[in-house]
Amino acid sequence: MTGRVIAVGGHESDGAAALTGVLGPEVVCVAGGRELVREVRSARADGERVCVVPMTLGRDPSLVADAARTLLALDASERAGTVLAEPFATTAHLVGWLRTLATRIPDDRALLVTAPSGDPFSDADLFRTARLVRQYGRHRTVEVALLGGDPGLAEGVRRCRALGAPRVVVLPAAWAVPEPTGVPHTEYGGPLLSGSAAAGVLASRVREAQDRYERSGDDGVARALAADHGHGHAHSHGDSHGAGPDPGGGHHHGTPSHAPRAGAEPPVRHQGAAPDLVPSHRSPR
Repeated sequence: MTGRVIAVGGHESDGAAALTGVLGPEVVCVAGGRELVREVRSARADGERVCVVPMTLGRDPSLVADAARTLLALDASERAGTVLAEPFATTAHLVGWLRTLATRIPDDRALLVTAPSGDPFSDADLFRTARLVRQYGRHRTVEVALLGGDPGLAEGVRRCRALGAPRVVVLPAAWAVPEPTGVPHTEYGGPLLSGSAAAGVLASRVREAQDRYERSGDDGVARALAADHGHGHAHSHGDSHGAGPDPGGGHHHGTPSHAPRAGAEPPVRHQGAAPDLVPSHRSPR
């Protein structure tokens, strides 16, 4: 796509601040809201087409819906030629990437899956993610740390040590996870994605969004408005499937059938399509 690519960040990227060190200078990184409006208007005034990519890793469906609502507020001339891409990743991708990192870490280390704290439901999703990393990996101890939340990094390390781990490896489950310098008994297992891998995934999202727009005129906004539906108390897990909410709009069981190769893009989850998962026993959230 020739035009301006705008990456929108939320709590997973410290309001997009952490994206600038990963994405290339050709990508505009904003926190959404007025910043997003300003960048879209600037691009459209220059005659550029625009693709907006919500940079969630699966734990911030509200970021997707908020971006859609922001674009709806633009006038017709500004929205023309502006498309909203699918989210950068789902939690299924995140689990796969974390499992790839875990394969490089000695078995006697504890894994501390770490991300900035969001709302209670996003934080609960991180515990689910860590459980899947442990369930389908070879490390006995996998704990969670929430930066700015509870348990914090120090408490997460303490729990791992209390369970007998000689060293603790911090696995970043977000864009904004600094290396734990100065924290005793810890190592850094990241980054989650290399710059080249992140660029590849981003380019794929942009290409898909532009192709969809050219084929059918679908700018992606209407679909994204429902991205955070069920993200909260209103969503019931009492159905016959026992599956949790999925930011892509569906439900799923299990975990990715395999971890993606280092640097490789994970399988693309299209709207309404089943993720690259294998059936497994029912696993409560």
